[in-house]
Amino acid sequence: MRESPPSVNEAAADALRMRFLGMDFNTPLVLLSGCVGFGEEYTRVKGFSNRDVGAVCLKGTTLAPRLGNAPHRVAETWMGMLNSIGLQNPGARAVVDEYLPKLDFSETRFIANVSGSTFEEYAEVVRIFDDSPIDAMEINISCPNVKEGGVQFGNFPDMSARVVEACRAATKKPLITKLSPNQTDIAENARRCLEAGSDGFAVINTISGMSIDIEKRRPVIGHNQGGLSGPAIKPIALLKVHEVYQVCRKHSAPIIGQGGIVTAGDAVEFLLAGASAVGVGTALFYEPLACQSINTGLRDYLVRHKHSHVSELVGKLTLNAC
Repeated sequence: MRESPPSVNEAAADALRMRFLGMDFNTPLVLLSGCVGFGEEYTRVKGFSNRDVGAVCLKGTTLAPRLGNAPHRVAETWMGMLNSIGLQNPGARAVVDEYLPKLDFSETRFIANVSGSTFEEYAEVVRIFDDSPIDAMEINISCPNVKEGGVQFGNFPDMSARVVEACRAATKKPLITKLSPNQTDIAENARRCLEAGSDGFAVINTISGMSIDIEKRRPVIGHNQGGLSGPAIKPIALLKVHEVYQVCRKHSAPIIGQGGIVTAGDAVEFLLAGASAVGVGTALFYEPLACQSINTGLRDYLVRHKHSHVSELVGKLTLNAC
């Protein structure tokens, strides 16, 4: 007996389902680190479902608890947002023991975000998460709002590679390196990280920026500077994804493209530039259910352009003759 063809709804869902570093993603959407806490609290938003996303990146985690930076920590800017949280977190052991048991791993994939001030600290945090149900780890070598670590590692290929190498030795789980846009040659950094053992990349982290209170004549952010995210950085992020893709496609290494994604059209741009999945972050602060409309728009785009699966868009950008 011949099997019945899939229903329209099943075909639409299948069009967005994908494999990313061996993980099954419901959709290509990834909720970005720092935007959804440690995963559980965001599910309290009425109408939100983890089944609308492929993965959730947990908040940046260090070995020891951190109080974070002095306020103000967040400031709205034109078409964007500055943040300088300073990696406030309860420490890796507390995340594994207290937060991970609250997560439903049957609904979506969960990715830990690993941060540190030394190579040894990165490796130890990875070892703690390695002995947990976490699906993968994102190595945060590019945080622009901490005094030690962060951009100190992410802006220099040698340092980036050493961090990845230390993390790789501590786990066999997938490693996704989060690359900084605040560097000279992001493609070279990606190449070095691949050689050191990175399985894929998140491109890009926030861009260093400042906002000034002209009456007080002081920076709005207590830490003076922070990371700029939101639609204002999308053109920069697209270019960086395209540059990193030129390295990744030779090694079949996937990219999570991120930076200012609000609509399905934004997501399609990142896919065409070379991203296999796309991250949604700042948009969630003013539209918590943005993922639903992005998924719907992605399906509509695939139908209009006669594609059966979202993977058919990856890297299909045609450059102009110059």
